[in-house]
Amino acid sequence: MQLLDARPGELILDLGCGDGALTERVASYRCTVIGVDSSLPQLEAAKGRGLNVVLMDGRQLGFQRRFDAVFTNAALHWMKMPETVVAGVTNSLKTGGRFIGEFGGKGNVEQIRSTLHDILRMHGIDPMPIDPWYYPSPEEYSELLSKFGFIVSYMELIPRPTKLPGDILGWLEVFAQPFTQAVAEPERPSFLQEVRDQLATRLRDDNGNWVADYVRLRFKATK
Repeated sequence: MQLLDARPGELILDLGCGDGALTERVASYRCTVIGVDSSLPQLEAAKGRGLNVVLMDGRQLGFQRRFDAVFTNAALHWMKMPETVVAGVTNSLKTGGRFIGEFGGKGNVEQIRSTLHDILRMHGIDPMPIDPWYYPSPEEYSELLSKFGFIVSYMELIPRPTKLPGDILGWLEVFAQPFTQAVAEPERPSFLQEVRDQLATRLRDDNGNWVADYVRLRFKATK
């Protein structure tokens, strides 16, 4: 929120708004916020907050030089084709507009991701076409933004090991669905158990708590 520095009267786009929790906070600064997301259930939750939201793929933004800022949190790492995403953001911003965000960066959930890859290969499945995540380094993302004319004023990779509220299986069932769905349905429970067993020695502490190896990339750039 400090990086965004939202000002009264501004028009701001929340890219990948989800259930609208942060969209609502941005709107509290007395600016106008439009949220976009590709998930209908998430948008229904955002509408329940009284927010102005639109069903739209982040790789197909349909705005033309309207916004003072584009804000995004925990969404860009789900959007492959990052050049297309940044091109859409560029087209959405006024001259001098700001692009502020945070998402998974290089090394994010690396233990989980590499284990998923290894076990899929053991099942004879190539994980690369299935992997849904984009986790760039600061250098890689800075270069991409610069390519589209942005001036990067801040870019930081932030390790953030995070204790999970329950077992790693719950996390895998929510976030690793593209990997799980690549396995024949009868084999999915045993596949997830294999992943869990391998991760237990790396991500579970002596008290039985699971800690995900999150790494976030936070940035601010100006068009």
